[in-house]
Amino acid sequence: MNYSDFDLGMTTKITRRDLLQDAGLISLGLGITPSAAAATTLGADHTSYPPTRTGLRGSHPGSFEGAHAYARDGLPHPKPQPLDEAFDLVIVGAGISGLAAAYYYQKRFGVDRKILILDNHDDFGGHAKRNEFHQGGRLQLAIGGTHNLEYWQFSETVSALMQTLGIDIPKLRQQTDFNYGRNGAKGRAIWFDAETYGVNKLVTGCSLKGPPSSSPLPYLDQFPISTTAKTELRAFYKRQTDVLAHLSSAERADYLHTTGYFDFLESKGGLGAEARQLFKTACHGSWGLETACLSVAEALDDGLPGLNLIGETAAESDWDYPVGIFPDGNASIARLLVQRLIPSIAPGVTADTIATTDFDYSQLDRPQNAVQIRLQSTVIDVAHQKGAVHLTYLFGGKAFALKAKQCVMACYHSVIPYICPTLPAAQKAAQRYQVKYPLLLTNVLIRSRAPFTELGIDGAACPGRLHSALFLMNGVETGGYAQASDDPGPVPVTFWGSLSPPDGIENFWDKLRASRTRMLNLTLEDYEREVRSVLQDLLGPAGFSAKRDILAITVNRWPHGYSHEYLDLWDPKWEEGQAPHEIARQRFGNITFANADAGASAYTHTAIEEAARAVAELGAQGLH
Repeated sequence: MNYSDFDLGMTTKITRRDLLQDAGLISLGLGITPSAAAATTLGADHTSYPPTRTGLRGSHPGSFEGAHAYARDGLPHPKPQPLDEAFDLVIVGAGISGLAAAYYYQKRFGVDRKILILDNHDDFGGHAKRNEFHQGGRLQLAIGGTHNLEYWQFSETVSALMQTLGIDIPKLRQQTDFNYGRNGAKGRAIWFDAETYGVNKLVTGCSLKGPPSSSPLPYLDQFPISTTAKTELRAFYKRQTDVLAHLSSAERADYLHTTGYFDFLESKGGLGAEARQLFKTACHGSWGLETACLSVAEALDDGLPGLNLIGETAAESDWDYPVGIFPDGNASIARLLVQRLIPSIAPGVTADTIATTDFDYSQLDRPQNAVQIRLQSTVIDVAHQKGAVHLTYLFGGKAFALKAKQCVMACYHSVIPYICPTLPAAQKAAQRYQVKYPLLLTNVLIRSRAPFTELGIDGAACPGRLHSALFLMNGVETGGYAQASDDPGPVPVTFWGSLSPPDGIENFWDKLRASRTRMLNLTLEDYEREVRSVLQDLLGPAGFSAKRDILAITVNRWPHGYSHEYLDLWDPKWEEGQAPHEIARQRFGNITFANADAGASAYTHTAIEEAARAVAELGAQGLH
């Protein structure tokens, strides 16, 4: 149904909607230094507390324009004002990798070393973005980016840091009733929208990806698709064979890793375009990519159907994903790191109280601290000269210059060639190669979970919509937070996915850039209208009113989202030491490189490992 903006509540005022409270602009008006501006404007009250800001978050307005203008587009740099500050280390990027680098630097060289962390956003944590809601009368938390801890992949280095931070993985598991990746604890559901499929239809009990019990085969008659597409899908799911039986083991592996999944669905699975399109965005959340970009092996590993065509089966347990998770995702990890670096920001906080503790942001950038975190500070130039590192950054519309003995670049790789132009050409080419995968997480606070309860769902896949899935963000009661999975009160609904590029783009990197451009070009109103329409159509039959029942909306857009992981169809096989991420992270003078990009793996534990490596590469010369 086409709703008017009035019907959807677009004209309804939402408290603190799109609040910026830009400390940089305030500092420009007052003519005071960056550190003083941060200390005087970012207090812990909820009118300027970054985690409570709604509207466009992630790469929010003010966080990227300077880098685009001065670094990417070549606008002449403004003459910087030299700052009378001295640091042993400057870290570019206050995400988990940058924060961990500060921790490892202190551990190696001493807690008295002066460290400055610069970040272009108005909050620390990078993709580990904390989303708070208070519009429902009490604290509600949701994930704004990095979700969880894959503890089974932890190295000794990462496990040791988790122990230092007081994070008890078994306790996290015991306090979590959140069925990650299954659209909630109540099982699977697919929602077909009228705009795409001609009718609004909720089909419960099945999924387009997942374990054998989620197969849509018994439910195909309910799908609002053509008879031809249903017939093709029914034959596809029923068939038990091995279409690769004639191949040797080596040939079989080659086929699975060099054949596109959609080609496999067509040539071996007999699925036409309409049936294949059901799976088009199924990997948006898990990969940040169109499913057509994946090989057969990658798609099957992500839970998409087709094992029955290659003579394989999977146990139900193969799809278990027993993550460790906080109610704000890995934002709690970032907060624990910040408190360790700057104890005065939240005295006495622990992993058992981290989720519900306010942080005093006025403590972030105080000269008396050994570690200072300077937000809303966009680095546009970094150079190694005469044994020191010289940096220029933007704050409040002005440029500032400072010098440090050493530097860790903990920002994403593809921006580094623009802000470190003196790096070797091969290193810059390797960094440019690592184009990140876009990620989108939109959180909507609704008045009650009652409509979901009445429909018998906790979420649904949405194959025809902007976001590929949605789920209730409840049942995670860790870090001192309480929000039971059956709590009837206000609850965040998380919309998860990426953005499809326009049709007709064949080159993989061009697809990523087109998705990124689309993500930045959509306005807050575009995102808001989308989620209001989806919730109204999905929940309306259960008494939901978008105009009445939506309390707040936060759009976490990450045009530079997941780290570039090498793909079967698009990336060559490099010799050891010659892969782009290995060349991209090579030390340059007193500059080293962290971030998950340096490990070519989009995980928090990778970001931490790369931080430890980057600090280990820094020598002790010049620090005495």
